[in-house]
Amino acid sequence: MAIVGLGAWCAPGYAGDQSTPSAAAHGPSNTNAPAATDSDDEQPENRKKPKDLQGVHVVAPRTTEEMARFTQQNAPNLINIRTGDEIRSLPDVNTAEAVRRIPGVSMETDEGEGRYVNIRGFDADLNGISYAGVRLLPTNNASPFGGYRAVALDSIPTGFIGAVNVTKSNLPSQDAEALGGTIEVLPKTAPEEQGSFLEGDVGGGYEPLRGTGVSNFSLTGGGRYGPFSISLTASSHVDSRGIDDVEPAYFNDSAHPYQAVNDIEQRDYELHRRRHGYAVDMSYQPDDDNQWYFRAFEAGYTEKYKRQYFDVIPDGNTTVSSNGMLQDTLTFPNAITKSLRDEQETSREHFYMLGGQNEFKGSETTIDYHIAYVEGTYKKPYDYNSTFTYNSPAGSQGQVTYGPTGPGNVPLYTISGAPGYLDPANYTLTSINNSTAYNFDREMTYAINSKTDVNWGSLSDESINFGLSVRQRHKQTNSQPYAVASTPISLSSVSSGTPETYYDGNYQNGQDIIPGALQHIFGYGSIGAAQILSAEQQFSDVHEDVYAGYGEYMGTYGNLGILAGFRYEQTNNRTNAFSAGVDANGNNFANPITNRHRYHNIFPSVQFRYDLGDDMLLRLAYSSTIARPGFNQNSPALSVDLGSGIVTTGNPSLKPATANSVDFSFEKYLPGGGIASIGVFDKEISNYIVAAQTTASFDTSVLPGNPQPLRVYTYQNAGSSFARGLELNWNQQFRGLPDWLQGLGAGANYTWVDSRFEIRPGEYSLLPSTSKNTWNASLFYKRGGLSVNLAAYSVSADLFAIGTDRTSDVFNAKRTSMDFGASYEFPQNWSIYFDVKNLLNTPHAFYQGTPNRPIQREFYDLTYLAGIRFQF
Repeated sequence: MAIVGLGAWCAPGYAGDQSTPSAAAHGPSNTNAPAATDSDDEQPENRKKPKDLQGVHVVAPRTTEEMARFTQQNAPNLINIRTGDEIRSLPDVNTAEAVRRIPGVSMETDEGEGRYVNIRGFDADLNGISYAGVRLLPTNNASPFGGYRAVALDSIPTGFIGAVNVTKSNLPSQDAEALGGTIEVLPKTAPEEQGSFLEGDVGGGYEPLRGTGVSNFSLTGGGRYGPFSISLTASSHVDSRGIDDVEPAYFNDSAHPYQAVNDIEQRDYELHRRRHGYAVDMSYQPDDDNQWYFRAFEAGYTEKYKRQYFDVIPDGNTTVSSNGMLQDTLTFPNAITKSLRDEQETSREHFYMLGGQNEFKGSETTIDYHIAYVEGTYKKPYDYNSTFTYNSPAGSQGQVTYGPTGPGNVPLYTISGAPGYLDPANYTLTSINNSTAYNFDREMTYAINSKTDVNWGSLSDESINFGLSVRQRHKQTNSQPYAVASTPISLSSVSSGTPETYYDGNYQNGQDIIPGALQHIFGYGSIGAAQILSAEQQFSDVHEDVYAGYGEYMGTYGNLGILAGFRYEQTNNRTNAFSAGVDANGNNFANPITNRHRYHNIFPSVQFRYDLGDDMLLRLAYSSTIARPGFNQNSPALSVDLGSGIVTTGNPSLKPATANSVDFSFEKYLPGGGIASIGVFDKEISNYIVAAQTTASFDTSVLPGNPQPLRVYTYQNAGSSFARGLELNWNQQFRGLPDWLQGLGAGANYTWVDSRFEIRPGEYSLLPSTSKNTWNASLFYKRGGLSVNLAAYSVSADLFAIGTDRTSDVFNAKRTSMDFGASYEFPQNWSIYFDVKNLLNTPHAFYQGTPNRPIQREFYDLTYLAGIRFQF
């Protein structure tokens, strides 16, 4: 069986042998401590000791919940671990969905799956993601707040994950770029026992919304042969999900009623996503003192969109009838359109890591070291958009009557005075374009760490730890639009099928535009002056190097475990872009522009762990972290429209946001991997980065033709901000129940966050992506080979986009979802499973200002999954 080690989480980044994590390192022994192995009768002293390799530690043929809790209990800092078995007990298909079950974590979804993860109210751009101790990079620039730093976790399948860990209080040995926290993905590794192993999952499913199928496959195999070990993993998940979506847009001004719309856009999606992951983990361990390893993976997805749009665009002559319905005129053409977005994109993450560990017995020193290369890429070979416009045969003016009476307050409407508006013969092609994109994010990492045991006085289990690291990053963004020459053909020549009714019968979308038909007729497109200008405005080339070193002391005084140290990081940034736009005379211009920035930071940390006995402990931790400016936020690129007097640019003078954090918690560890805990935290933030609007004058060499002050949309550092909160966590398998209920258990966690920043001058708000309330609840039954799990997840609304005032701010709406998983394990290494995802058919919704003004509400229906698993 493939396993993942967790013992090293007691000290991430440390070198050293922690083959059987000792509670004595931080206090009295744990009475619930699990055995180091669970299926081999050979005594531990007669076996080669497994090694701590940069946070990956082989502990048993299967890492159990008991071992995970034991590791969490004995860690010097505040962490939460979710094992591979816990992940597989529910239909979580990617890493984001697996992590959301952990206290303090909330998830942002897209296209029916989890994508980004927020920690303690901080958006995904501000948190760290790593694999085996090495930072991962974004494959896609489309992070919620456009910082271009967030890792989209839907590109990492759960099929090759051994476990996930969330760090809440950072250690000096860890990368400091983790304002909210760090998510660590642990790979699968070979088991400790000699010989071969093989495990796999083969399954499929059904999605009733479009009658589409799902396929799922993962296979891990390898073994340990003398001093050599190898683990190979391959996984695939193919989904052809349908999506029903409607997206109203509002006038949002004093001249119109509050819920008056200027567009009702109906979106009927067909999405085909093929996710994959391949991984290898090899090691050579000739003795207990030396080991070398190589790790690599390639993961990501290719997806094809077929988005059929239908738009109703009122004129703005809004009146309110006596029954509360709104009425508006429709002027043809342009009041009703039919569109298609036909797109393909591929996101991939590549990871290669080579390293080792050596123990020097005479000096009581252990060193570990590694070199790693990580690359995230995003490729879009085509993004073909076409629009057909309705022409009224009678040349009359239409009328639309609507009101917020649909599901979730979406507007339902009737149209009059527009004969045949669903007939494709009444539509003519009016717009067509295409674009491509290629982005890459590459980083080389070099690191060395040392741990030396010392004995300096009355304390025990003392060690001093030092480390150096270098991260050299190169990120580039390229986008190329194409002009497509066309003729005004009729929609009837490129449409097919019967008129579609969707969204539970609430909307009619007309006939579908045939994907690929217009590409075949009009071709790929060409590049002219306007397209060159647009590409230059979107271009960015960034080099960012981070040089770091740390020192750390650990020791135990009676029941008190102590960790103290600091980390130093120097950041060098160089950005190349263009100042590009249209001058006052209507001429295009593009001037290269470069910015360099260098800064350094020191991150102290002091953390205490006090063992109360009886598997209870207290923690008090102070830690400090950083969030560097987003790559677009400090870019010198200028996108200029002198005709309208508007400049959009980054701010090269931005300072990084930093946080000083205090955590205090009480933890009680229960038999069978259970836990009951309560904790509070306070993060005081300096230089939080926010969007800003100002005016400025520019040198005519940069912006030719207009020296006058212009309106500038940019970013700036805000004043003092904070995020404070409470975390509750409980998970327990009940004891003392009647025989037929033996195996019943339950769990729940709740996170409350209060945060604040100055959203606009003199006006304050919760931080973007802060959900004030997040909770998980589960009910499970495990007996014999039967496992049944029912889990719910809920998160309150959070700020998604900042407008000019409260009525124009956009919020991600409250959402509550539920999933079901069941499996039965047969004696001969086989098991079957049946899962249901999204039992509540939870919509993904955004609103502007207040919940009764939705600007997007999409749903996906349920997903049914079944299959077999095997382990040899």
